[in-house]
Amino acid sequence: MTVSDRWLLPDGVEDILPPLAGRIESLRRDVMDTCQRWGYQLVIPPLIEYLESLFTGTGHDLELQTFKLTDQLTGRMMGVRADMTPQAARIDAHTLGQEGITRLCYAGHVLHTRPRHMLTGRTPIQAGCELFGSASEAADMEVIRLMLETLRVAGLPKVHVDLAHVAIYESLIGEADFDRDTEEAIFDAMGRKSVPELDQLLGECPEGSAGFRLRQLARVSGGPEALAEARQVLAGGSPALTAALDQLARVSDMLSRDFPEVSFGFDFCELRGYNYHTGLVFAAYVPGHGEAVAKGGRYDAIGSDFGRARPATGFSLDIRALVSLGDRVVRKSGAIWAPADRDPALEGVISGLRMTETVIRALPEDEGCDPAERGCDRQLVKRDGQWVVESLD
Repeated sequence: MTVSDRWLLPDGVEDILPPLAGRIESLRRDVMDTCQRWGYQLVIPPLIEYLESLFTGTGHDLELQTFKLTDQLTGRMMGVRADMTPQAARIDAHTLGQEGITRLCYAGHVLHTRPRHMLTGRTPIQAGCELFGSASEAADMEVIRLMLETLRVAGLPKVHVDLAHVAIYESLIGEADFDRDTEEAIFDAMGRKSVPELDQLLGECPEGSAGFRLRQLARVSGGPEALAEARQVLAGGSPALTAALDQLARVSDMLSRDFPEVSFGFDFCELRGYNYHTGLVFAAYVPGHGEAVAKGGRYDAIGSDFGRARPATGFSLDIRALVSLGDRVVRKSGAIWAPADRDPALEGVISGLRMTETVIRALPEDEGCDPAERGCDRQLVKRDGQWVVESLD
């Protein structure tokens, strides 16, 4: 590397500079404050863990997204977190071990080996909430409502939420009894909504079979009419299919009543994530942005790998992406310029002001500079032996 190349950062990695850094931090604080007002307690998981912990119950795609390194103290393989949900599950199951309901929230950088899509980098700032200890539909509803509240705080324009249920796919794929490689190919194609690939994989399945229904279901998405169409496709199916469709209908009706400004739909290919979801799943979108701005769902299986099986549901979002998409106004008052004066009284005034105000103290090199160029709209001046704040105008 030459001297001229030393400032370069890896692809997908960026410095976040003012004023964007301030906007991101402001939203992070407001999102965490919102979650804590709903009863979610803040946790700060470590940036690195042993691989066995990071990959627990999450499937192969999270492993591909994780940077791996060797622990110089033990020789064991470690990973830099690519998703914080498994860490929250470990904290609930092993570190806290509380009985009853546990609500946790978090925010911090995660690292991906590759960008998830063209519009993101490799160092998202993930925030989210996880609710442990309840298998109820009320818990799912609470998490979705909280997700929508955080999107409101972010100032997003019109939001659309797609609902789906993993049990529908699991019931059909289990009934079809494909080999493992074919199942993985079908799951991947469903998650990417690749209908041509599904036609190739399932095109020879006889009419009425589970594989035939999967192929039909991949074409079903939209509003209430999509749920009605899915009922026709899955008519005569197992009780698990009927229960999943009924839950989608109930949840959609309640959310539509409580959030009339949000549109709700159904997407039966909504299987993206880290393969650990087990029930109701959801994803939020905004116009003009093809990727989900927030997503989540039920994942009741992860805790068992930590020795404590617990029902769980939650959501996560990328703070950095929300700042770029939202119409959020961050009101910030200007700063106060203090001269480079050694008057002891000035020091006391500055200390007092800094309890509630931003005060920039001039240094010798600042002689002759314009305080307004440093973001100041007021200044400290001495009047009749007293230091007072006056407008720069």
